Amino acid sequence: MTEPSTLRSGALSLASSVVIGVASTGPAYSITATLGLVVAAVGLQAPIIVVLAFVPMLLVAIGYRDLNAVEPDPGTTFVWATRAFGPFTGWMAGWAIVVSDLLVMASLAQISSQYTFLLIGAQGIGADPTSPWVLLLGIVYLVVMTLVAVAGIDVSARLQSWLLAVEFLMLVLFAVVALVRVVFGNVSTGAGLPTWEWFNPFAIGSFNDFVTALLLMVFIYWGWDSAVSVNQETVDPRRTPGRSAVLSTITLVALYLLVTVAAQAFAGIGEEGLGLANPAHVDDVLGALGTAVFGEGPIGSVLVHLLFLMVLTSAAASTQTTILPTARTTYSMALHHALPQAFGRIDPRFRTPVFATVVFGALSVLLYVALNFASGGRLIADAVTAIGISIGVYYGLTGLSCAWLYRRQYASDTRALVMKGILPALGGCMLLFAAAWMAVASWQADYGDSAWHLPFPPHWAVGGVFLLGVGTLLLGIPLYVLLAKAMPPFFRGEVLARKLPQPSERIIESDALPRG
Repeated sequence: MTEPSTLRSGALSLASSVVIGVASTGPAYSITATLGLVVAAVGLQAPIIVVLAFVPMLLVAIGYRDLNAVEPDPGTTFVWATRAFGPFTGWMAGWAIVVSDLLVMASLAQISSQYTFLLIGAQGIGADPTSPWVLLLGIVYLVVMTLVAVAGIDVSARLQSWLLAVEFLMLVLFAVVALVRVVFGNVSTGAGLPTWEWFNPFAIGSFNDFVTALLLMVFIYWGWDSAVSVNQETVDPRRTPGRSAVLSTITLVALYLLVTVAAQAFAGIGEEGLGLANPAHVDDVLGALGTAVFGEGPIGSVLVHLLFLMVLTSAAASTQTTILPTARTTYSMALHHALPQAFGRIDPRFRTPVFATVVFGALSVLLYVALNFASGGRLIADAVTAIGISIGVYYGLTGLSCAWLYRRQYASDTRALVMKGILPALGGCMLLFAAAWMAVASWQADYGDSAWHLPFPPHWAVGGVFLLGVGTLLLGIPLYVLLAKAMPPFFRGEVLARKLPQPSERIIESDALPRG
């Protein structure tokens, strides 16, 4: 009997694909970890940042949709950027996906672990992100979610559906109760009813603050492209993943705008008390506001614990859905001979890229342990900020790849010019510019929570955000050189043609590679 050598096709419906796309962003986790930082950067203008960050997300999602319609490859940006701009750009785009996903895993594991202890009443442990118990449980979460990803995409989708339902319900309930309290005047000092001034981008203090907040909000949106990475496992792989990507971004902007307006109206933007910019809880907004919003009575206590459960499940779900696209990106890179063949092996029982999944899970554990002990754990917070650079790179390259690969249609098709050219290119340029701006600004030692001092002249102090954001991307260059010498065909441009394939063409079959 022939062993199955491809991913499990048709396992995901449109609804399941949207669930994976939305769950991958970890809405509750992303809001609690990042909203305070956005408010600290732009103050009352946080709601307009939610809207403005949505624009490049939607434009790039359109690019994903149109590229996937022709070539539904799980390597996504890696394949498309290779076809558009050559092996180096394509390989580095794939590396940017891996770097983004790897950097976020430490924060996801830490938040999952902390909120587990908060949920069971172990406040002392849960309040200390560098506690050995937090670290140990975080590692357990990484291992368990890696095993779930190995078990199969259909198992993953069913788990995500339940987790996402709890998450959405609690976020909407939190926002509604907060707004009701605002209407009745039961708010903290400096808070109040929403105003149109919150949607005035010209009231932001500086352009640097604007770009910083924009990329932080891009991080909150980041992850919807997981719906495209699992394209080979969806029903109608040419249309469903692209539709899922667009639907995911639209769903997210509605949810994020509601929660941002509600939290800001209830707590204000101050640096004291419940203010969203208070340094004491700037990276844990929902945890700080839970009791104030829901109250201390019996019902309030239940809802607060459900809120903790929601953040926990959000981080856990995002951990699992972060593993999915990375494993499939490296799987595709192996199929196209851009990584060792082992990454392209499909387990005959689970029909998932087990080797790629396990390797990514193991690297996530190692990086989490390293970041936990480096700089007193401050590098984990810097990693969340640094991710914006690599996200901007590979999202931006996707938009530009779409515009370039469809260029021959523009002279005869005005709609193609707008939908496949101008809009994706505009979104791509916006994100690449923002990533470049952050890369330059993050060199300063005071940009994030940590810095590294050169032990030799000129004794520069380099920001931790720069080291994690730019440094990890640059590590891809020596890896590229080594792989180009060891397995040259892809790197000489002999595997992927510099054009989009015909719709009838499919990804290289993995049965040309060793099977699990």
